[in-house]
Amino acid sequence: MADTNLELLFSRLRRFPDVEAANLQAWDATDRLLLDTAAELVATGEVPRGGRIAVVGDNYGALTLGALALGLSDSTNAAVRVHQDLITGERALRRNAAATGFTEGFAQLPLPAAVDGAALVLLQLPRSLAELEEFADAVARHAAADVVLLAGGRVKHMSLGMNAVLARYFGEVQPQLARQKSRILRARAARPAGGVPPFPVEERNTELDLAVCAHGAVFAGTGLDIGTRFLAGFLPDMPFVEHAIDLGCGTGILAALYARSHPDATVTATDRSAAAVESALGTARANGLDRQIQVLQDDAMSTLPNGCAGMVLLNPPFHLGAAVHAGAGIKLIEAAARVLVPGGELWTVFNSHLHYQPALERLVGPTGEVGRNAKFTVTASVRKPSS
Repeated sequence: MADTNLELLFSRLRRFPDVEAANLQAWDATDRLLLDTAAELVATGEVPRGGRIAVVGDNYGALTLGALALGLSDSTNAAVRVHQDLITGERALRRNAAATGFTEGFAQLPLPAAVDGAALVLLQLPRSLAELEEFADAVARHAAADVVLLAGGRVKHMSLGMNAVLARYFGEVQPQLARQKSRILRARAARPAGGVPPFPVEERNTELDLAVCAHGAVFAGTGLDIGTRFLAGFLPDMPFVEHAIDLGCGTGILAALYARSHPDATVTATDRSAAAVESALGTARANGLDRQIQVLQDDAMSTLPNGCAGMVLLNPPFHLGAAVHAGAGIKLIEAAARVLVPGGELWTVFNSHLHYQPALERLVGPTGEVGRNAKFTVTASVRKPSS
């Protein structure tokens, strides 16, 4: 039987296949505040019971499954529609749904389909204002005319800039009282959408002579982050391989630069973010490289076979959401070791204080420092033969 108690429901949620640790959990106080507020709106009739509900940015399923547990969605009308940018979040939701008995009643969809015709949208506020703008535009453009948007976040991560972004797309934006260090911005009276959506955007990087495309959720947008810039400087030192992988590709800058330098190579640009993969595809097309570059949304290359690549390029993250955690980087290093052929190379750039060299030596093979500046280290690791 499906759980109907939110505390019991939340206690059964897991982050898997995302990184799990004692200090990382699959829900937060913002999830509970959003659900309580939504239930109040439905109970008072401000949002019609049975109206279509959309969830955006559900990390591991707490919002989607919580909405079903509270009976906020009328299954005779429509399922809860949910958009999650990360494939790890999509997979976690499906696993958590099976574990808690909610195997039906929700549909995982891309934007804008997830918010089409929605009467109520629950949004976990993203850290990026650009990502928030892409979401706000989609809701104002495609949801019901009288839609209510509840955008919640941790107070310490919220800014007045978020209010300003929402105010561009909604006539009423009202900050609500904080609870347990979380707060909701309530938006309604969607403004009529005009012109083309604000994302994706395309900009030419004159330093690289490269057109870069970006959706709102992609780190650094159309810019060149300093870690990628440092690693890109070593491209002339990298050997030619028939198949190279840009792991955690973002907008696909490294994939495009390697493909342009090696016209006979095939490059896979892969990321767990749908926005990143779509951006990388846009970058490849904008530079006439889409026949060389294939894109793949995946969790640490889980669908790629062992020993399929001669090189992996990696700029690993050191944040999991708002938490600083090296687990994501280690997971990607392990994945790189698996897909490399013996003798294949992993080129990695990372913040020097993270000291990834021992893990690279242990998981991949002999590792040498290729370059270092005031903030970053670049290493090249050679895949040791399997024992």
